[in-house]
Amino acid sequence: MDKKRTVRTLLVLIGVAAIAAAGFSALSSLMLDSAWFGGERVAVVRIEGVIVDSRDAIEELRRFRENPGVKAIVLRIDSPGGGVVASQEIYAEVLKARAEGKVKVVASMGNLAASGGYYIAAATDRIVANPGTLTGSIGVIMELANVQGLMEKVGVQSVVIKSGRHKDLASPFRTMSAEDRALLQNVLDDVHDQFIQAVAAGRALKVEQVRDLADGRVFTGRQARTAKLVDELGDLQDAIKLAGKMGGIAGEPRVVETRKRFSLRDVLGNFFDGKISPLIPSGINLKYMLTF
Repeated sequence: MDKKRTVRTLLVLIGVAAIAAAGFSALSSLMLDSAWFGGERVAVVRIEGVIVDSRDAIEELRRFRENPGVKAIVLRIDSPGGGVVASQEIYAEVLKARAEGKVKVVASMGNLAASGGYYIAAATDRIVANPGTLTGSIGVIMELANVQGLMEKVGVQSVVIKSGRHKDLASPFRTMSAEDRALLQNVLDDVHDQFIQAVAAGRALKVEQVRDLADGRVFTGRQARTAKLVDELGDLQDAIKLAGKMGGIAGEPRVVETRKRFSLRDVLGNFFDGKISPLIPSGINLKYMLTF
């Protein structure tokens, strides 16, 4: 009985500690997010790692743009890119924030702001990059595995029953035909053109100018500025000062930032999407992503 009572007591204590930690985290986030008190501020939203999901970034952007004390938002981008749709959704949310006219949005590039990371940056009012930032990589990639040879070696045969000639278009269990490749290339070309159009609109450049740069190559921050993909060279503090000035804040702007809760899902999502998924047959998966 004593052992059972001890186990129950431990479980209760663990539950109480978890609730207390969650409450403290929520309170911390509220305090950090709260520009309702204490004057005008610049909010920092971080987009880091592989872009798998847009929900957190969109939620932060909406919360800050609805806060009357936040006059400008800095997107701190340190990402190789990621999913096409997630990148496009964050891009669209940045445009909404700018269209309302309540806040200015500045991108601050860290070590890496490539592909989908650059796609998002292109939606902002101004882009600030470090001279050594790696950026650009304007392109689309689809990585597919073919395990037909391996299956033949181990004596496993794939049986496919389908309706529709192209239903198994990206099957890892057979050799891709020339017709299949042409169909997939047509899809990639269209998504690539969407990227080019978005950059041209965001950077006020001609489509032809962007197309010449959109072959997947990477640039340093300094090279990107010369190519008009970046406005200024500087670090995060420079971007914050610029955002404050654009937002009409006099003097040194105060900064508000959401404290991120630890999420095992996010850690595993970044790991598996960035490291493992290219090795596993998973169907068609379009990415605005710099691959290594």
